[in-house]
Amino acid sequence: MIKVNELLKRYKAGELSFCGENLTGINLAHADLIGINLQESDLHSATFVLAYLNRAKLTKANLMATRLGGVNLSQADLVRANLRDADLHGAILQGADLRSADLTLANLLDANLIDADLRNTNLSGANLTGACLRGANLREENRKYAANLRGATLRKADLRGANLTGADLARVDLRGANLSEATLRGADLSGADLTEATLKATTLTEANLERAVLRGANLMNARLERTNLTEADLASVNLQGANLADAKLIRSHLAKANLTLARLNRADLSRANLWGATLRDAHLIEAYLARAILTNADLTNANLMRAEMSSANLTEAILTGATLPDGRIHQ
Repeated sequence: MIKVNELLKRYKAGELSFCGENLTGINLAHADLIGINLQESDLHSATFVLAYLNRAKLTKANLMATRLGGVNLSQADLVRANLRDADLHGAILQGADLRSADLTLANLLDANLIDADLRNTNLSGANLTGACLRGANLREENRKYAANLRGATLRKADLRGANLTGADLARVDLRGANLSEATLRGADLSGADLTEATLKATTLTEANLERAVLRGANLMNARLERTNLTEADLASVNLQGANLADAKLIRSHLAKANLTLARLNRADLSRANLWGATLRDAHLIEAYLARAILTNADLTNANLMRAEMSSANLTEAILTGATLPDGRIHQ
């Protein structure tokens, strides 16, 4: 096993390759090791707090339970690295390659993961509270190659523009997270908590949001075509201008939701609760509203052409200027 002083001396002399070395428990806090090659090395329980590991090669390295708080791993190669239980609090991983890495239960509180490649990364149970994942790539590939974020905490995380196509985000804590303009096409968000999250212009086409909580979330101009929102909690949500064509909203809770200018053509809103919702200028052509609650809803100038609403509750609903199912304009 190489001693700290020996490793630093050899590195300073220009040696970069330390592949396959046993460095268990080594303390390299604050060390300047830019570009070092530690591929397949055993770094279990090592300390790299505030170290410089920019562009380091750590492919298949064992970093289990390693202390990496504040470390700079920008553009580092961590493909298939084992980072289970690692402490990466405040770490800089901007542009890092973490494909197929294991970050189960890792602490990534306030970490910088801007433009990081996280395809097929296991982030189950990881703490990503306050982490910045702007432009990060977590997309699914070939249906068998997807990031796993089950049980992860992404509260107040910055995921603007991130690619989460097909990602597994079931039951994930995304309260207050910013997912503006992110791509979540086909993602599994069943049971996820997106309370007061920002999803402006986010792509959620064909995503699974069954029983997800989106209370107070901002989904203005979001794309939700063919999305499953069965029994989702969408109370007071902002869906202004959103596209929900062919979406499943069966038994969803949309009380006081803002659906102004929303497109709900052919959407299934059977038994949905739209009490006090605003649907001004909304498109509900051929929408299915069997036993939907529209009490006190504002449907001013809405288009309900060929909509099925014979059993809907329209008590005190405002229908001024609305196009009714039979094509008549309500006076």
